[in-house]
Amino acid sequence: MALQPLNDAQIEQFHRDGYLIVKDYVPAEQVKRVRHIAERDPQLQSDAKFNQNYEDEGVGTRLVYRDQLEDDVYSAYARSQYMVGPMQQLFGDAMRHYYHLQMLKDPQTGGWQWHQDYGYHYKEFFYPDFVSLMLALDPCTRENGCLRVLRGSHRLGRLEHQSSGSQLIADPERVIWAHKQMEEVHCEMTPGSVLYFHGNLLHASHPNHSTQPRWSMVCAYVTASNTCVLPEVEEKLGTSLNPWSEKQVIESSLRYERIVEKMQQTDAAV
Repeated sequence: MALQPLNDAQIEQFHRDGYLIVKDYVPAEQVKRVRHIAERDPQLQSDAKFNQNYEDEGVGTRLVYRDQLEDDVYSAYARSQYMVGPMQQLFGDAMRHYYHLQMLKDPQTGGWQWHQDYGYHYKEFFYPDFVSLMLALDPCTRENGCLRVLRGSHRLGRLEHQSSGSQLIADPERVIWAHKQMEEVHCEMTPGSVLYFHGNLLHASHPNHSTQPRWSMVCAYVTASNTCVLPEVEEKLGTSLNPWSEKQVIESSLRYERIVEKMQQTDAAV
């Protein structure tokens, strides 16, 4: 099935607001399969780490960070037409994968202070042609800590960032000014919806104080024409992505699902 490209209104919205939500973009049965695999994947659980995105007291953020595309279901979606195709339209360029995250925002975990993704990666890339996306695997609501953005804040350019626990946060005084002039939007999403957001968009999220998990997949990309400032980063970056078709993604998902089942059987036998 051919995927529907973005229309002119969606492209205009992204460039105006700095973000775009495409509702129910990935079919429900595929999202359920990814969520089912992730919940049972022994390797994913083993790789999960807690970030302390705060000073003094707070709630840890559990995630899995990977900077390489591998032969698994997560990499299949990171290189898929679902993820990459709209970004090619938005930036008029091919894309290179930088990293992808599994955000495991269970009850009583999670939370990010206000930041820009390019604020993290300014030293790596010369231009702010950096884009992230979030694929919702669970319902994303205000109650379970959905992403919050400041509409149009990407037009501020890159702000200075400083350390706060294990994360970088945007200059707090500038964030206060941004709140005075810009609308804060709670990006509530259904499973299968995809949020695309510019590297300079200010965003944050509250911890998940509900009883419902909020798992998602976050991927980051740079345009193929962007200049990589650090040689060691250039070495890690792959070539421009040739987006996988839906058929390729499903085949890879089913293959990895069988691998996870074997890993579970092995663990059970030990």
